[in-house]
Amino acid sequence: EYQSAVTMIMVAGVLDGLDGRIARLLHGESRFGAELDSLSDAISFGVAPALIMYLWSLAALPRLGWISALILAVFCALRLARFNAKIDETDQPHKSAGFLTGVPAPAGAGLAMLPMYFWFWTDQPVFASPYLVAPWVAFIAVLMVSSVATFSWSSLTLRRSIRFEPITGVVLLGAALVSAPWHTLIASFRGDLVPIPLSIANKSRVKLRRATDESPREPRSEPNTRARPVTSQRPEAHPARKGGT
Repeated sequence: EYQSAVTMIMVAGVLDGLDGRIARLLHGESRFGAELDSLSDAISFGVAPALIMYLWSLAALPRLGWISALILAVFCALRLARFNAKIDETDQPHKSAGFLTGVPAPAGAGLAMLPMYFWFWTDQPVFASPYLVAPWVAFIAVLMVSSVATFSWSSLTLRRSIRFEPITGVVLLGAALVSAPWHTLIASFRGDLVPIPLSIANKSRVKLRRATDESPREPRSEPNTRARPVTSQRPEAHPARKGGT
């Protein structure tokens, strides 16, 4: 029941995007809720995808297979631990600029299972090869704990005049997920992976601009407009000597 298992992880991703907003609307934010949310994310986007990928493909590699699955689960937990360690910090320049550090846990889980989507779509055994799946899973796990700058889609704000277009996009996305779920998931998660070089370049540009703005500027030298005292160029008169020569 691999398709049902992947579907449940996608449902967990949708719920993960809603729980924080619901807590803020109800004014029910708490540190305990943040820790519980991270624990749920570690199970839903770390342990569960690792078990699915291991039972589906990685079990064919006795040593490297379980290592790749373990790396995915552990690195997902490490990413969430890093997030919790910085949750009380008010000064987070990368977050205020619209960037995240590394690939988020839900997107990482979806990207790790990308070969499985291709296998569902094409039914080609090459996508289930452990020699392809193992390095791919390890690569996505490293992206999750890396310091690579990625775009934060939740920081996007739409103008109040734009109302019809987002609703149309959500309806079209839902229709695509119902009619062609694996094609839509492939396109969606490729949209998370492809812009990474662009986000790195934009983060470097923003960092350089902030460093330029925060650098101390030298005070300008003002011209000296004070009137200088006029000194006579004539030689001073020496007093007359007493007596003659």
